Amino acid sequence: MPLPALPYTFDTSTNPSSLAKALRAINNNNNNNEGSNTAIIPVRQPSVDNSPYSKSISSTAPTSPRIPPIRQNSGSATPRVRPHATTLSIPGMTRSLVSPDGRIADRDVAAKLVIVMVGLPARGKSYITRKLRRYLSWQQHNTAIFNVGNRRRIKANVLSPTKSSPGTPMDTPTDARTGSLKRVQSNSHTVSSPSQEHSALVDQSAKFFDPKNSEAYKLREEMAIDTLDELLNYLLCGGGSIGILDATNSTIERRQHVFDHIKAREPKLGILFIESVCKNPQLLEANMRLKLSGPDYRDKDPVKSLADFKERVKAYESAYVPLGDYEEDHGMQYIKMIDVGKKLTHFGLEGFLSTGISTYLSSFNLSPRQIWITRHGQSIDNKLGKIGGNSELTDRGHVYSHVLYEFITQKRKEWLIEQKDKIAQSSFPPHPGDQSPPYPEINEELDEKNTCVWTSMLTRSIETAQHFEADEDYDVKHWEMLNELNAGKFEGMTYDEIAHDHTDEYNKRQMDKLHYVYPGVGGEGYLQVISRLRDMVREIERIKDHLVIIGHRSVCRVLMAYFMDLTRDDIADLDMPLGVVYAIEPKPYGIEFHAYKYNEPAGWFDEIPDYKPQKTVDRHA
Repeated sequence: MPLPALPYTFDTSTNPSSLAKALRAINNNNNNNEGSNTAIIPVRQPSVDNSPYSKSISSTAPTSPRIPPIRQNSGSATPRVRPHATTLSIPGMTRSLVSPDGRIADRDVAAKLVIVMVGLPARGKSYITRKLRRYLSWQQHNTAIFNVGNRRRIKANVLSPTKSSPGTPMDTPTDARTGSLKRVQSNSHTVSSPSQEHSALVDQSAKFFDPKNSEAYKLREEMAIDTLDELLNYLLCGGGSIGILDATNSTIERRQHVFDHIKAREPKLGILFIESVCKNPQLLEANMRLKLSGPDYRDKDPVKSLADFKERVKAYESAYVPLGDYEEDHGMQYIKMIDVGKKLTHFGLEGFLSTGISTYLSSFNLSPRQIWITRHGQSIDNKLGKIGGNSELTDRGHVYSHVLYEFITQKRKEWLIEQKDKIAQSSFPPHPGDQSPPYPEINEELDEKNTCVWTSMLTRSIETAQHFEADEDYDVKHWEMLNELNAGKFEGMTYDEIAHDHTDEYNKRQMDKLHYVYPGVGGEGYLQVISRLRDMVREIERIKDHLVIIGHRSVCRVLMAYFMDLTRDDIADLDMPLGVVYAIEPKPYGIEFHAYKYNEPAGWFDEIPDYKPQKTVDRHA
């Protein structure tokens, strides 16, 4: 017997809301026909209480908004007590609820790090700490150095409290970072003045460092802990991510005291010991010579100063215990550097910061060399005012490429003559007034030093290097990571077109160029450029050859910010015009820096006297 026709019919192709109405009509009809003889097809109703989706997924009806899940603790009914995970944090490349910008969140104390330097005087500890802080700050991690020696000098009335942040000649490039742009401070906090703590001046002679001098020992311990407290305040209350305690910390007792003091204040903080050991006599001589021009011995007789400094070192050596078995037995992570990167050993490294620091330290070298940075010659898109793209050079750009080749070749010859003159004139101890410590590797075969030329994979950069590539004396290589910042869907447009057609995006970039990311496929921002240049910076630090980098505006800005120690706020605003060549020469005490401007009528480059980094005057760039 055939089934009776349904009281209601509906088309299965109707939309979900119509289907829902039809089902409700059938259900209502079932209720109205109770007791009748009409055959009814039952409609199965989903159970709201038993559905696993009812608590997390809302109705799919068009007018019903989706209700997001409520943040809760699924582990137990009690609040979470274990530290949060300390996975990699890269500003611009990672983000989370607690750290939308990718930096280490204040909540993630276990991801923060205290670096405790270890080593005898004149072993390069301050050199290492400055380079470490510069690299970590460039990576957008808030980092500061806290130097116990600066506190001692203030108490001895040698260093003014207002200058105790690292404003020593050894900490800055030659007249390079005092312009209108701000530089990163090695120490974010000035230490207290002598009148606030001890009115009596502190003895600076070798007797003060004798471990048998109980009164001096007590004072040295007090200064070390006071400085450590400043560091901990910076990490726990001042927004810092990494604090570096720059001191000798040459005994097991001192290191254990520092370790216990940190853990008593905040048990979750990471602690990394870094020891600098110097076995090379030439390197030790260079370091000692550098000390003689430092704040403790400046303007004093170099012979007497050297004798006093050697007595100071002997005082430390009498109680010195290097990192090793004790730290390993007590689970303390450490890195030991020998001869500034010649050899590196480490134990128990934990966390992305410690492992990244180890990789960076392994790239150190003190070889004399030059690093040249410039933008490509004028391209067709430059002439038209377009950003991005992959256009060729103009005729003017081709002329620039040839003059650049001739200029660098001439400067290489001049540099070689200058280095050989320094070798012939060097003396130790230095003559009074001699402020230029020698390179520890100055006696290497200078004539065998190569010159590498690195370009991006974009046509305008490659064409600028064409004359270097035609000379077998240069080694040319093209790098994708040197490509210009990708402007996404704005590639090939002018800034005026962007401002007119995409006003909101244009204004967002003007408000915060560092964090701005261009929309569209492949679009990048400055933080992405910093991230992709991380490995390149380590390679630049590693190689001992001369280097010429022919890049683009954003890439050159980021690289110059690293070497010139600029703050994060200035990276995206650094003036980086076409036709300027920047020469960087790493030194044991910092860098020497020079800038040369292309003189198109003369067909050569003129040095810019007293060059200082400036903010760009181009409102678009």
